[in-house]
Amino acid sequence: MNNAIREQFPILKQEINGHPLVYLDSAATSQKPLAVIEALRHYYEYDNANVHRGVHTLGSRATDAYEGAREKVAKFIHAKSTKEIIFTRGTTTSLNMVASSYARSILAEGDEIVLTPMEHHSNLIPWQQVAKATGAVLKYVKLQEDGSVTLPEVEKVVSDKTKIVTMAYVSNVMGVINPVKEIAALAHRHGAVMVVDGAQSTPHMKVDVQDLDCDFYAFSGHKMCGPTGIGVLYGKQALLEAMEPVEFGGEMIDDVGLYDSSWKELPWKFEGGTPIIAGAVGLGAAIDFLESIGLDAIAAHEHDLAAYVVDRLSEIDGLKLYGPRERKVGLVTFNLGEVHPHDVATVLDASGIAIRAGHHCCQPLMRWLEASSTARASFYLYNTKEDVDRLISALIQTKEYFG
Repeated sequence: MNNAIREQFPILKQEINGHPLVYLDSAATSQKPLAVIEALRHYYEYDNANVHRGVHTLGSRATDAYEGAREKVAKFIHAKSTKEIIFTRGTTTSLNMVASSYARSILAEGDEIVLTPMEHHSNLIPWQQVAKATGAVLKYVKLQEDGSVTLPEVEKVVSDKTKIVTMAYVSNVMGVINPVKEIAALAHRHGAVMVVDGAQSTPHMKVDVQDLDCDFYAFSGHKMCGPTGIGVLYGKQALLEAMEPVEFGGEMIDDVGLYDSSWKELPWKFEGGTPIIAGAVGLGAAIDFLESIGLDAIAAHEHDLAAYVVDRLSEIDGLKLYGPRERKVGLVTFNLGEVHPHDVATVLDASGIAIRAGHHCCQPLMRWLEASSTARASFYLYNTKEDVDRLISALIQTKEYFG
């Protein structure tokens, strides 16, 4: 990646505590390029109106922009149809929608939900709640020593009682890429559906939901250069058509009587109320931006950065790195000796370096790692090897400071 790309992110030009900002928390949320900021500004200045309702010019322009964003999303993840693209508030909402609408309607006592201990809470708690409500059973795939998942371990857990297999495509802590395509095929052989948490994969690599053959796929706009508050649920059309809406009100109805109502066709039956119009427009602009650079180029850049940062971190005595040494995504999780991760993050912030510290919404995984919390540095297309060098230098100073 070159400086011209970095220049597209105005927030990176500032200083924090007297130092140039080094932003290493993109796994939590990415920064936004000028193209996305301008798309949001233009929408609110020129096209702001409600969608699908009015015949006036602004309403028509807003509707075209909103539905145009849906078309971009469908092409971006290679969905068969825009009917399979539901706009939501984010990955959490999308996964909860699958759990509440699909899972509760098909699960019975003794049915199995298979998942892993590495799941983000957003892909764990909804399934816990569904299991409690239906009598279904949660079953967990054993992790390898490096935190990865292997197909043979999944095969040991999935059975003919399994109705749902769900997994993160990329772990937000370990940085591992899970073999969701092969796992989806295994799930289907047992009559189960595959639900993929794509929050950490969609921003960083090409995604083809038809090739993966997953049944549901969820992701968020704010992790891929888009605005906060907008996300996507992809679902195979037949499954979505069989599901009931989870929110009721304006825009998702076809006909309303005093005692009964009917719903619009896909995708609108799941988008009750005024939708996240500006967010969708911003997400469409983010997709245009990412595709102008190329997802393959972004993935290659992150792979190079990941190799570099792992090598540099290995130079620090006493630093423990979690997850596989060989990784393809720009994310590293570590602890610096006995120094608490919050102290590490605080000292780094004094040097203008932003990292994440805590349990990363993965408390079961923290227990598996035998760590109450960890530090995490995550990289994206705007980061450089110089950012890594700043991180390493600051970590060495932090270690010296705490003795």
